[in-house]
Amino acid sequence: MRLADARRDHYRKLARDQGFRSRAAYKLKQINDSYHVLKKGQKVADIGCAPGGWLQVAAGIVGSAGKVAGIDLKAVEPVAGATILQGSIDDPASVKSLVEALGGHADVVLSDLAPNVSGMWEVDHARQMDLTRSALALARQVLGAGGSAVFKVFEGEFLSELKEEMRKSFGKVLVSKPQASRQESSEMYLVCLNFRPS
Repeated sequence: MRLADARRDHYRKLARDQGFRSRAAYKLKQINDSYHVLKKGQKVADIGCAPGGWLQVAAGIVGSAGKVAGIDLKAVEPVAGATILQGSIDDPASVKSLVEALGGHADVVLSDLAPNVSGMWEVDHARQMDLTRSALALARQVLGAGGSAVFKVFEGEFLSELKEEMRKSFGKVLVSKPQASRQESSEMYLVCLNFRPS
């Protein structure tokens, strides 16, 4: 078994054993261990939240003093400590519902959005960038001053342009490749800190 497959199986088994809905939960845990974006009592918006692994992690960290709301095009099974909305992040009504569910501006926006992968790398990269731009547009609407965001991206030619775009709104834009990500994949995360509303 290749190392990458062993790692994937390790996190899949860990998720099953620890009651997380997806191995992606460990990506967020590892990002948070490094950057401490999630803290007790915060308001967190999780966009593209299916199947709910990131909601579980966020709800566990912010606790009963915080609020977590997720949105996805798909229906998502309930998660303890989180409000789940079904809708599109490009729909102003959905954005309004997300802010209402949080009771105001978010402290953190999480986006693990990914396109349906075609296997054609250039196409998938471009689609991923479009999704992340939509996630960034939403973050600019729902984040409070000083807030943080985590966006999934695929490595590629449009990435540096996107980072520049994010630097217009955030004091710091950092690149993270958590251990739980497949090391051979082009997936990585942009951790954006200190949001400055325009």
